[in-house]
Amino acid sequence: MFRRTWVAGTVLSAIAAACVVASPLVLAQSKEIKIAHIYSKTGPLEAYGKQTATGFMMGLDYATGGSMMIGDKKLVVIEKDDQGKPDLGKSLLAAAYSDDKADLAVGPTSSGVALAMLPIAEEYKKVLLVEPAVADSITGEKWNKYIFRTGRNSSQDAISNAVALDKPGTVIATLAQDYAFGRDGVKAFKDAIKKAKLVHEEYLPTSTTDFTAGAQRLIDKLKDQPGRKVIFIIWAGAGNPFKIADMDLKRYGIEIATGGNILPAMASYKNFPGMEGAAYYYFGIPKNPVNEAMVARHYSQFKAPPDFFTAGGFSAAMAVVTALKNSKGDASANTLIKTMEGMSFETPKGKMTFRKEDHQAMQSMYHFKIKVDPAFAWGVPELVHEIKAEEMQIPIRNKR
Repeated sequence: MFRRTWVAGTVLSAIAAACVVASPLVLAQSKEIKIAHIYSKTGPLEAYGKQTATGFMMGLDYATGGSMMIGDKKLVVIEKDDQGKPDLGKSLLAAAYSDDKADLAVGPTSSGVALAMLPIAEEYKKVLLVEPAVADSITGEKWNKYIFRTGRNSSQDAISNAVALDKPGTVIATLAQDYAFGRDGVKAFKDAIKKAKLVHEEYLPTSTTDFTAGAQRLIDKLKDQPGRKVIFIIWAGAGNPFKIADMDLKRYGIEIATGGNILPAMASYKNFPGMEGAAYYYFGIPKNPVNEAMVARHYSQFKAPPDFFTAGGFSAAMAVVTALKNSKGDASANTLIKTMEGMSFETPKGKMTFRKEDHQAMQSMYHFKIKVDPAFAWGVPELVHEIKAEEMQIPIRNKR
C-alpha cells in the first residue's frame, strides 16, 4: 500500500513539475508571429513556387538581420503545398488561419488558387499577401480589404509590354493559356494597346504540348496583314509555346514577342535575338543594395543567380517585415491594414508602395531587348528602359 501511494505521489509530482516547465514554453509560443506560406511545392507551377519559397525565407533572414525576430517576437513560417489546386488552396488557408493560428498568410503561386483563397481571408478577417499570382481580378473585382499584393498584376505586365509593341502599323495576335492568368493578361494587354491593332486572341489549355493547331490559326489571321506582324505570348508553367517558331513564321514576316520569365524558360529566347518585351525582374538589371544583397546571397548558397520569382518572394518578405516593424509587432489584421495602406518598402526591384485603393504594389517594370551571350544558357534581357511606376497608368478595378 505504501509503495502504491509513493508511486502515485511521484506521478502527481512529475505532472506538477511538467506543468511548471510547460508554462514558460506556452509563454514563449505567445511571443511568435505565425506566417502561413501556401504555394505550389508540387504541380504545374512547382518551379515558380520553389523560387518564391527560397526568396521569401532569404528575404526574412535579410530583413531581420538573421534573427528572424520582430522585437521580442519570433517569426515562424508554416509551409503548405496547394499543388496548384484551387479547392486545396482554399482549405489549406482556412486550416492555417483556424488550426495553425496563423496571423497572416503569403501566397499562392497560381491565380486560380488565389481567387479561391480571397473569400477565406475575408471570412477569417486576416491578411493574405498575394505573391506571385498575377490575375488583375485578385486586386480587382474579386478583391477585399484583407488582400495585399507584392507581385505584379496583369495590367502592369500588359502596360509595360505595350510600351515595346504599341506602335502604329503593328498588327498583333495573342497566344495565352485558357485560365485566369492568360485571359486577364490578354484583357489588360488589349486595354493598353492604343496605336497597334489586335486581330486575334488564341487561348489553349494549360497542359498544351502540341501548339500546331493554335499556331496555324495565328498564322492564318496574321499572314495577309500589312505592316509589322507580331504574336505576343502570355504563358506560365509547362509547355513551350515558342515551338510555334518551328512553323516558319519568318516566311510570313511574323515575329514573336513576350514578357520576362524564369531563366530555364528563357533558354528558348536565345533563338530570338532582338526580341522585345517587358520583364518583372532579371537579376542583372536593378541597381540597388537589396538586389545586390540577394544576388550575393543566392550565388553563395546555390552557385547560381536568383530568378524571377525568387525576387518576388524576397519582396514579399521585405513587405512583411517592414509592416511588422512599423506596427511594433502587432500582427492583428486591422493594425496591419492601417500600416500597409500606402506603405513603401525596399525590394530587389527598388522601392514598392502599396496603393491605398486596392493594395496593389506599385513598382517598376523593365523594357528589354534580347541579346545572345555565349556565357549564359538563356537569352539575356538587356535593359532598354526602366518603366517606373509613375509612368504606368494602372487601372483601379475593384469596387471599393
